[in-house]
Amino acid sequence: MIFKKDFLDKIINITSSAAIACYPHLGKKDKVLVDKAATDEMRKNLNQLDINGEVVIGEGELDKAPMLYIGEKLGTGKGLNIDIAVDPLEGTNFAANNLPGALSVLSISSKGNLFNAPETYMNKLAVGKDVPFDATDLDFSIEKNIKNIADSKNKDLDKITACLLDRPRHKEIIDKLKKLKVNLRLITDGDVAGALLVTDKKYSVDIFLGVGGGPEGVLAASALDAFNCKFQGRFLFKTEEDITRAKKMGIKDLNKKYDLNEIIMGDSIFSATGITTGDLVKGVTRNDNEFVTETLVTHKSQNLIKKIEKSTII
Repeated sequence: MIFKKDFLDKIINITSSAAIACYPHLGKKDKVLVDKAATDEMRKNLNQLDINGEVVIGEGELDKAPMLYIGEKLGTGKGLNIDIAVDPLEGTNFAANNLPGALSVLSISSKGNLFNAPETYMNKLAVGKDVPFDATDLDFSIEKNIKNIADSKNKDLDKITACLLDRPRHKEIIDKLKKLKVNLRLITDGDVAGALLVTDKKYSVDIFLGVGGGPEGVLAASALDAFNCKFQGRFLFKTEEDITRAKKMGIKDLNKKYDLNEIIMGDSIFSATGITTGDLVKGVTRNDNEFVTETLVTHKSQNLIKKIEKSTII
């Protein structure tokens, strides 16, 4: 299935509307309220599409509604059969405190082409298309990955920059990177955006790595696919409940390392609208009765990677 341009425009409108819904709540210190505003708006607009859609990447299970939960059916039930990955508000802390980098994110693909990921942690690695595919691997040591990247880019180690979440669980990785004299870009939240920093030299990030959310890993992979970047992920199951849920989703090998083409297949659309201004896109601004948004959109079959500014009259 190849998605048409008018459908692409509808997806952009949905993330834009969700971002605008957050605007009144920016900086109000209420993570629940701002997240609910984005979620309610995204759900409402997805349900107006002529699709038979199912959420395969969501914010939780059925009992965690009103979040867009895994397995939720969306759309009118007519038209396209699609899988949906959502993060109506990536970076709730950013939005609640009016800090840079909050996004509204949505990805779609034909039914069966988007990995149905459990809501658990994932060990991730992402590098740009300028790094040879076999130069990096989740199973390589930190030192080997960094040195291979440096060799492939003809850079000294102290000119390499690694991006990862600033979490206690990453202390060992951070210590190793410091020992190698690698530059660190530590982020407090938003690992979809963090992974996408490998897509362009202007962000000066050579590798994104570490443990973050599994759903966010799938969302990032759907965008990185259009950029011809490399992504690998391995789910981490810490409890028996996690393992049981994964098996119900059809995951048989709990230790499997997934390459990008196993996570996202066929045609896909990725749309990320800025809520607060960050590296990737500008945040929502208001001029009298008009909202202005900026969206990063990718459409794989059309080789489309574009930032789109949209004005919405209220």
